[in-house]
Amino acid sequence: MLFFRLTWESFLFAFSALKSNLTRTILSLLGVTVGIFAIIAVFTLVDSLENNIKSSFSFLGTNVIRVDRFPFDSPPQNFPWWKYFRRPAATVSEYRFLQENIQNAEGITISASATTTLQAGSNAYQGTQLTGVAYTYQDVYEVALEEGRYFTEVEVNASRNLAIIGKKIANTLYPNQPIIGKEIKMRGLKFIVVGVFEEEGEGLFDLPSKDEACLIPYGAFNKMFYTGRNGIEPTIAAKGNENDIGLVALENEMIGLLRAKRGLKPTQEDNFSLNKTEFIQNTIGSIFDVISSAGWVIGGFSILVGGFGIANIMFVSVRERTNIIGIQKSLGAKNYFILFQFLFEAVCLSLIGGGTGIILVYFLSFIQLGTLELVLSVQNIILGLGVSSIIGVVSGIVPATLAARMDPVEAIRST
Repeated sequence: MLFFRLTWESFLFAFSALKSNLTRTILSLLGVTVGIFAIIAVFTLVDSLENNIKSSFSFLGTNVIRVDRFPFDSPPQNFPWWKYFRRPAATVSEYRFLQENIQNAEGITISASATTTLQAGSNAYQGTQLTGVAYTYQDVYEVALEEGRYFTEVEVNASRNLAIIGKKIANTLYPNQPIIGKEIKMRGLKFIVVGVFEEEGEGLFDLPSKDEACLIPYGAFNKMFYTGRNGIEPTIAAKGNENDIGLVALENEMIGLLRAKRGLKPTQEDNFSLNKTEFIQNTIGSIFDVISSAGWVIGGFSILVGGFGIANIMFVSVRERTNIIGIQKSLGAKNYFILFQFLFEAVCLSLIGGGTGIILVYFLSFIQLGTLELVLSVQNIILGLGVSSIIGVVSGIVPATLAARMDPVEAIRST
């Protein structure tokens, strides 16, 4: 009960100080408001931008290792492109070998992609990202369908002319019509639509989207395009287990199996690159970490000014209430009671400033920035309130300590 009574009295004192010196308080809290607004606004923008960019690379999958000729993380200086260019492309034979022998993968698949035009009657869709896939494609990459179904293993092995298309393609080829079971054409061949991807919407960058994608069985793809070293190079991809941190076990196993399949001697270096899709996401994250640090610097100066403003308010408040402090202590109030009273007032004032900054960021999130959707996360709200509380404690601790150590007789005598 003492704690709640103390908290309530401290709140009343803080509210009274705020109300009696409204102009002074607002000007002093402006620094905290601007600082919290700057930090949380930058974090909200950075988080939203980072999530948007990472979702744009969702077509690469998560926890996936790809077999490529060129490495993702090769430095631009002295890039030995001629060495990578001479490397052999992945083959169906290698995919089958890995599929039969690999132990540390949830799934492994092979695919090949090309850009083509789809037609249906007088309607056409250009720039379609056409991908020929094995049946195991769904084990490695997410295939979220809004309508229809995925291919059966028999259909893929028989190289049936079936297709799963994106929502934008479906709306273009057959506007306002059901499309499952309808016929489309590509490169002179007829295909039957068996599924439609869930709509993704516009991305921040012009990257492959399922809205403009089309999946067909790998064998059907080979009917239209030549795959191999001098044609369209297929990609082997394996999805790692969740408990394989960093995909270390999967990577080591794939290296051993591929070296054995390609007949590499122990002294020969690898003639392939294993690329983890998380490398791109980690690179993006490191870039935004730098931007977040800049946000701390920008907002930190404003918060520093706001902290001095709150400290100034508390020093003035202690001076104005010196007589009251003396009376409270003469009636038996302990030092911690006086300390907590002023410290709570400082934290309360700082939270008002920080809360105002967060509210401004919340309204900012309603601004339309093209395809970028700003989202104020709970984590950033907690961060803003936490920083505000710390600023309140740091700014109020010295004035509160001076008030707690006052001699009651001297305090009552002061005018």
